[in-house]
Amino acid sequence: MENTQQVKVKKKKSRDNSKLLFTFISILLGFLVGAIVLSISGYDPIEGYKALFQGIFKTPRNMGWAIVSSTPIILTGLGVCFAFQTGLFNMGAEGQFIIGTVVGFLVGYKLPLPPILHPIVAIILAMIAGALYGAIAGFIKAHFGIHEVISTIMLNWIAFYFQNFIGYAYQQPNSMGSFDVLDSAKITMFDRATVKNFGPFFKKFFKAPIHFGTILAIIAVIVVWYILKKTVLGYELKAVGLNREASEYGGIDSGKKIVQSMAISGAICALAGVTQILGFTYALSIVSAMDNYGFDGLAVSLLAGNNPIGVIFSGLFFGSLKYAGSNIQRVMGVPTELINIIIGTIILFTAVPLVFRIIRAKSRNRKNTKKQMADTKVVKNAPIDDADNKKEIINQKTIDNEKVESLENEKVNEDIKKKSKNESNSNPRVINETGEDIIVKTVEREEE
Repeated sequence: MENTQQVKVKKKKSRDNSKLLFTFISILLGFLVGAIVLSISGYDPIEGYKALFQGIFKTPRNMGWAIVSSTPIILTGLGVCFAFQTGLFNMGAEGQFIIGTVVGFLVGYKLPLPPILHPIVAIILAMIAGALYGAIAGFIKAHFGIHEVISTIMLNWIAFYFQNFIGYAYQQPNSMGSFDVLDSAKITMFDRATVKNFGPFFKKFFKAPIHFGTILAIIAVIVVWYILKKTVLGYELKAVGLNREASEYGGIDSGKKIVQSMAISGAICALAGVTQILGFTYALSIVSAMDNYGFDGLAVSLLAGNNPIGVIFSGLFFGSLKYAGSNIQRVMGVPTELINIIIGTIILFTAVPLVFRIIRAKSRNRKNTKKQMADTKVVKNAPIDDADNKKEIINQKTIDNEKVESLENEKVNEDIKKKSKNESNSNPRVINETGEDIIVKTVEREEE
């Protein structure tokens, strides 16, 4: 038993190590493609990547801004990761993020509350709204069979236009944004007066608007990991994701679990939105396109291999790249779209093993289906006198023949006995040499 458990642990470690290695290879290939694009465009790849990394690590302030840029996509990536772990494809992370943003703004602007209580209420209400918005897609899939990709994409646009509607309703004069939330609702860690008293490093680091959303993101990662690995709810959600029919056979209400999974995923994505507006933007923007935090979260989850802990590191990586892209443009005039090319290439190479797994699984399912169809065809076309039936018929005939032979033997024996008895009862005549008849009397013995 112990050896079997050790073998399983070793296999799991080997699989995890291979995934990690392939992730690093994918990142290197992404940077290689970026270097080729830079060369074709007439830029020096070495200088370009030097400017990219300086944009992240040159000063503590840059590192702080990289963390601020990474926080929302860590949370949206975590929401997508949770849905993936339970077998669902949440393409609605962007819409759920927007719903969290809108509800956070309305509570933060319209509902005056004490400083500590105000952000807590705003965050809770925003997460509830995001959970309900995600649950809509889960309900549609569970009861009507409509795939969550379709329903969540449609819900994204509803949320987008709803955000602009609220933005116009509370628009500042001569601005393309709303009024700011109340100061009591803001979750920025330190104000400028407090930061001046810090040491040289942290004074520069906290010049970026570091907020409590970063801490909430780390807490959310730990909670999601615990739910998926240590709770009955996580086990049931993953079981439904792996095989809905088998989980129903085991007594799990799959429809209910699908709704729960999408609700939890929506709540996490809404947490990203509410922390972004209470900690960084403070106002709704009237925009012509989505901010793509949800779609960046999808990339973050894929790069992390749908591992909740890995989402932290992949989110930091993507957030840092996005922030540093502006430094490349400022230093060398390179378009920031280069960063999108690098990210897209990394995701492409990361998704290659997943594509092969899907193809292999479909091929295996196709072979199993053909085998089942062939077996069914053999059973339907099987003759009546197959091997088993033939054997049974032969055995039955043998038994019948033995019975007939036994009856015939008994009849013959009875005839012989009767004949013997008749002969014994008769007095046979013997003629002697002189020609006289001699009567031979036999003594019959009574046989017992």
